[in-house]
Amino acid sequence: MKHYTKEDIIRLVGKENVKFIRLQFTDILGTIKNVEVPVSQLEKALDNKVMFDGSSIEGFVRIEESDMYLRPDIDTFVIFPWTAEKGKVARFICDIARPDGTPFEGDPRSNLKRALKEMEEMGFTSFNLGPEPEFFLFKLDDKGQPTLELNDSAGYFDLAPTDLGENCRRDIVLELEEMGFEIEASHHEVAPGQHEIDFKYANAIEACDNIQTFKLVVKTVAAKHGLHATFMPKPLFGVNGSGMHFNLSLFEGDKNAFFDENADLQLSHTARSFMAGVIKHVHGFTAVTNPLVNSFKRLVPGYEAPCYVAWSAQNRSPLIRIPAARGLSTRIELRSVDPAANPYLAMAVILAAGLDGIRKDLTPPDAVDRNIYKMTRAEREVSGIDSLPASLEYALIELEMDSIVREALGEHIFEKFTEAKEIEWDKYRTRVHDWERDEYMKMY
Repeated sequence: MKHYTKEDIIRLVGKENVKFIRLQFTDILGTIKNVEVPVSQLEKALDNKVMFDGSSIEGFVRIEESDMYLRPDIDTFVIFPWTAEKGKVARFICDIARPDGTPFEGDPRSNLKRALKEMEEMGFTSFNLGPEPEFFLFKLDDKGQPTLELNDSAGYFDLAPTDLGENCRRDIVLELEEMGFEIEASHHEVAPGQHEIDFKYANAIEACDNIQTFKLVVKTVAAKHGLHATFMPKPLFGVNGSGMHFNLSLFEGDKNAFFDENADLQLSHTARSFMAGVIKHVHGFTAVTNPLVNSFKRLVPGYEAPCYVAWSAQNRSPLIRIPAARGLSTRIELRSVDPAANPYLAMAVILAAGLDGIRKDLTPPDAVDRNIYKMTRAEREVSGIDSLPASLEYALIELEMDSIVREALGEHIFEKFTEAKEIEWDKYRTRVHDWERDEYMKMY
C-alpha cells in the first residue's frame, strides 16, 4: 500500500483529471456502499466532514441517531482505470464515526481495528491474510440480467478455447494490476465457469480492503464482457462451490510467529495454539465466515469443501491445511471461508479465536493425514473428527453460545447480524421450493 499525504491526493486528483470521489464503506452484511461527491468536495472529504444517513444502511442505526461521518483512509486512494471518458472517478475506503468522532461500533472495518488492538496488546504486530477468492461467470441475457448459462465447459487449469473466460480473467488481472494489486496466480477452477485469482498477502485491514476492491473489479470487468460474476458460494448443483481460503499468519516485528525451525513440521507453539483456538471456536464463527443459507450447500462431502473439523500438513480434505512453505511464509490455511463472507468480520472472529487459543495455551488435536472424505462415520468418531454446522440455523445457534466470537463482533454487530440472518433463514425455511414440487406433487 502506498502512503499518501493530503497534498499528494490533491495533486494527483488535478493531474489525473479526477471529477468524482467515491467514499466507500462496507455494511454489516458485507455489501459495498458508497457516497459519491464531486471533486469540489475533496477537501471537505479529507477533513472528515462528509456525512451520510446511517439509518438507511442495513444493520446500522435507528432513524433518531442517523448522522454518521465518513473518515477516508487516504492510503486507500485509487483511481478507477475504467472511468476515463468524461473525467475519472477515484475512491477512498472509509471508516465510519459518530458525530462526536468516536468509531461507530457497527462499522465492520473499525471493529476489526478493535480486534487488532487486542492482538497488539499480546505482543504481536500484524495479522496477515492471503485470500484465494473463487467466482463463477454466467452469461447475461439481452436485458442484461444473469442467466444460468455458463460461458465455458473447462476444468481445473484449462486454457482457451475450452476456457472462454480466459480473456475476461486476463482483463480483470490487468485492471487489478493497474490499481496496484500484485497478482500471484490466475486460473480456471474445477467447475465449468469457475475461476480463481490470487493476490499477494497483506496485513488484515489492507487485505480485507483488497477483497472488497477485488469483488468490485471482477463484477465491473465481467459485465463489460457480457458476463455476470457471482461470489455466491454454490450457484449450481452437482459441481464444486466457490471458497475463499484464508492463508493466515501472525508476526512479531519482522519475525513470523508461526515459524520455529526446531519444532515438528517447523510449526511454532504459537501456531499450534492459534490453530487450536480456531478449531475450538469454528462452530461459533461459521455463521460469520459462511453467512448465507446457500453457504451450507457448499459445505458437503464430495466437492472438495472442508466440512470436517481437522487439520493436516499432507492433504486437502480437512478444515485447516498447513502449506509447505516455511520461514516468513509459514501459515495456516483455513479452507471453510467462502466469498460471501464480510472479510472484516471474518478476520475479526478468526483472530479472536486464535488469540483465545494462544492465551489459554490450547493444544490442537493430532493431525489427520488420511482422506477424511473416504472415512466412515465410525472412523471419524474414533479420530475425534467433528463436522461443521450443517445449516445457517445451526450455525446461528452456535454463534449465540460462543462468548469469544460474540465479543469479537461487539454487541451491536452481533445483534444486527443475527437478526438479519434469522430473517434470512426463516424466509428460506418457509418457502416452498421447486425440488419439493418435483418430488411430491405427483406422489401425494
